[in-house]
Amino acid sequence: MQQTIDARRHNVTSDAHNPDVVLVGGGIMSATLAALLGIVAPDWTVQVFESGAEVAGESSGPWNNAGTGHSALCELNYTPARPDGTVDPAKAVAINEQFQVSRQFWSHLVRSGLTDSPKSFITSVPHISFVTGPDGHRYMRNRYDALAPLPLFAGLEHTDSPGELTDWVPLMMDRRDPTEAVAATRSLAGTDVNFGALTGLLVDAAVTRGVELHLRHRVTRVRRETDGRWATTVTDLASGAKRTVRSRFLFVGAGGGALPLLQGAGIPEIRGFGGFPVSGQFLRSRNAALVARHQAKVYGQAKVGAPPMSVPHLDLRLIDGEQSLLFGPYAGFSPKFLKSGSMWDLPRSVRSGNLGSMVGAGIANIPLTKYLIGQVLQSTSSRFRALEEFVPTAESGDWELITAGQRVQVIKQDPNTKRGVLQFGTELIVGADGTIAGLLGASPGASTATAAMLTLLERAFPDRIDGWRPLLQEAIPSYGHQLSENPDLLAEVRADTTKTLELQG
Repeated sequence: MQQTIDARRHNVTSDAHNPDVVLVGGGIMSATLAALLGIVAPDWTVQVFESGAEVAGESSGPWNNAGTGHSALCELNYTPARPDGTVDPAKAVAINEQFQVSRQFWSHLVRSGLTDSPKSFITSVPHISFVTGPDGHRYMRNRYDALAPLPLFAGLEHTDSPGELTDWVPLMMDRRDPTEAVAATRSLAGTDVNFGALTGLLVDAAVTRGVELHLRHRVTRVRRETDGRWATTVTDLASGAKRTVRSRFLFVGAGGGALPLLQGAGIPEIRGFGGFPVSGQFLRSRNAALVARHQAKVYGQAKVGAPPMSVPHLDLRLIDGEQSLLFGPYAGFSPKFLKSGSMWDLPRSVRSGNLGSMVGAGIANIPLTKYLIGQVLQSTSSRFRALEEFVPTAESGDWELITAGQRVQVIKQDPNTKRGVLQFGTELIVGADGTIAGLLGASPGASTATAAMLTLLERAFPDRIDGWRPLLQEAIPSYGHQLSENPDLLAEVRADTTKTLELQG
C-alpha cells in the first residue's frame, strides 16, 4: 500500500484542543466513520489519533486478514445446520445485507472521486465452499437448498462432480483420492478486498477535507469532564510530549486496544465485557504457477472445538498488483490485544466488573482452550498436513509462514444466565448519552464497517439521524430498507455497484 504522509496531516487548527469529534485508531472503522461524518456533518472538526507510523497497521492491514469480502457466499460458519440437518440461512442473509451496504457506500465514494481505480482495493474473486465425506456432502446440499432460492444468493452453483470441481479448483483436485466424496458451492459474485488500501484512501480523502490525522500518537487515557466533554490524553511517541484534547464525541475504534480504553472511561455499558485474544498465522505462496491454478477463495469446515475465525480457507489475494495464495489461519495465543501491544494486555483487562464473565467463559470454552494449546504446540509438519488436505500436491518450498493480525474475541455477560459467553463477531458499545462509542470483536468486522458505523450514528445521534437520512440514502440507496425483501432494489444496487467498482457482472 502506497501511503502518502505530508505536513497537512499534522497541521493544528485554531481550536486544536477542542474538536467536535475524536477518533481513536487509524483502521477501517475510524476511516469509515470519518467518511460518513464528511457526508452528514461536514462542518464538524475531527481529529484521528493512531499509535502506528501509518494507518491500517493492525487488523486492517492487507496481510493481517484474509481480505475476504464477507458476504456469506462461502463462509460455512454463517450457515449452521439445525438438528434435523436443514440449514439456517438467517445469519448469512444478515451478513450479505451488511456487505451490500459497504459496496454501495464504496461505490458512492468512488463516484465522488475517492480513487480512479477501485481495483486498487476490491476485485472479483469466486467464493467457493468445499467439503469432503458423506456428512459434508449432505450438509452442502442442504446449504445450497437453503441459500439458492434467496435473491441475495442468486447465481449460487452446486456440484458434487469431481470433474466439474477440477474446473473450479484444479490445484485442490490434483491427485486427490478419487474415492473421496466431495461437494462444493460457488458464487461468481465474491470479492477480495484490500482493507489496508481502502483505509488509506478513506483517510487521505478525510485529510483533504480538513480532518487532522496524528500518527505515532498513543491514547493513554480517556475521562469524562464535568461539562460532558471527553478528555483524551495522548502521547506523541516521537517526542514524548503529552497533551489532552476535549471533544463532544469520542469513538474508540482501536481494535484490540478498544477494551482497556473503554474500561478506563468508566462507562457502565462496558461492565461485564472482557476480551480473549487469539493470534493467527497463514501460509503464503507467491509461486505464479500455483496462483494461476487457484483463482478463487475456498472455505472449508472448522475442526471440532475450533473458533469460527479458524475455519480453514485457501485464498487468492491481490495486494499492490501482485497475486498470491494464503492458507490458514493457524490459531495461536498471545496475551497481547494488538500485534504492537503489551504482554500485560490480557491480565490488565480483568476487572471486578468482568471477572465473572471471564471465568464463566473460560469454564464454558474448555474445548477451545485445548484447541488453542494444540495449535500453539503444532509442529511444522502438522501445520503442513492441514494444507495438504486442501492441496494434496503442496510442497513446503513453495510456502512461507506469516503472522496475521491479533484478534480479541468478545466476552460478554448473558443477560439471562449472568454467565460469561464468548462471542464471535463484533459488538458496538454506545454510552447512554451518545457521547462515546467503541467497537469490540473481530470477523466479519471490516466487511461490515459501513453498516456498523451507520448503527453507531443512529444510536449516538438519535436527534439528528432523521435530518441526515436523505444524505445517507443518497450515498446508500438501500439505507432503511431490507434488500432481501426488495428484489427490485437489490437488482438496481447490485448492477450499480458492480459497474462502479468494476466487478464481474
